[in-house]
Amino acid sequence: MALRTPLYETHLGSGARLTDFGGWDMPLHYGSQLEEHHRVRTAAGMFDVSHMLGIDVAGPGALAFLQRLLANDVAKLDAPGRALYSCMLNPSGGVVDDLVAIMLDPQRYRLVVNAATADKDLAWLRTNAGEFRVTITPRRDLAMIAVQGPQAREAVWAAHPELRAATEGLMPFTATEHGARLIARTGYTGEDGFEIALAAADAPALWQALRAEGVAPCGLAARDTLRLEAGMNLYGNDMTEATSPLESGLGWTVDRKAAERDFVGRPALEAAAPRRALVGLKLLDRGVLRSHMRVTTPAGEGEITSGTFSPTLGFSIALARVPRAGEAGPSVGTEVAVDMRGKPMPARIVKYPFVRHGKALIS
Repeated sequence: MALRTPLYETHLGSGARLTDFGGWDMPLHYGSQLEEHHRVRTAAGMFDVSHMLGIDVAGPGALAFLQRLLANDVAKLDAPGRALYSCMLNPSGGVVDDLVAIMLDPQRYRLVVNAATADKDLAWLRTNAGEFRVTITPRRDLAMIAVQGPQAREAVWAAHPELRAATEGLMPFTATEHGARLIARTGYTGEDGFEIALAAADAPALWQALRAEGVAPCGLAARDTLRLEAGMNLYGNDMTEATSPLESGLGWTVDRKAAERDFVGRPALEAAAPRRALVGLKLLDRGVLRSHMRVTTPAGEGEITSGTFSPTLGFSIALARVPRAGEAGPSVGTEVAVDMRGKPMPARIVKYPFVRHGKALIS
């Protein structure tokens, strides 16, 4: 039997079309993926992300432990509420998972990991805890709701005015605890908003209060087109345990400034230069770019990792892993061919993200 979030009955009552995602029954859409996508870009939409797992890492060894386990350096989090994005690597430099780490206090951190990898991540953390003085606690008692869009924060404050004072001053990628809730100004859509973790029993009431303020329920289909337009990686597609973050457009999340910080996977990353790069593609003809389509470039063959039709732009876009043409990687503007059912279709390498804060960044 598939797992269900605390909002499962709420989704059924709202007419959601459900689908299996990482072993969870999740809403794919509530009638129109396109309408949900555009509501997030122009107003506000909300997503049930309770299938993702919050993991609390606490104790006097929490900082040292996470400095060892994460490729990004949590020592950057110099005040409660600061957050960063990082990959967790295996010894060969492959990506175990990508996650957000939030410092709650100097001896307590919240990691938010992907649903499909949650059990694997939890086991990996516990296996590597070793002599570090930490406790690792999965927070399946919590639900999470992401409210995204240019009107998202105002909608949250309208639904719960008491949250304004606590959250109005939050900068992007910061968070605050408000009672039993953790409210972070983060997201996976390229728009502003909050991700709210709260007691599972309280989630349906928050969902309904937001809906009363005009926030549109949105499903996984819109979340995927939104994140791809924003140039955000999807675990299992754009990065895996067999790919390095340096070949996944995530070199900016690998912090090697401190020579003495020996994080898992660092020796492998430093042993050899990456041979591939993740690039953006724009299809120059009609059609839709999809994952696993072969890409022929002047430097050799690659593969699309994520592809879709962009509702905001009106044409098809993709992320693709292709051979590096040199130390800097493939050049923006280079034309390539994508194999679509045996027919080579023209595409161009472009800079991503493709869309951010409702604005098209390519044409």
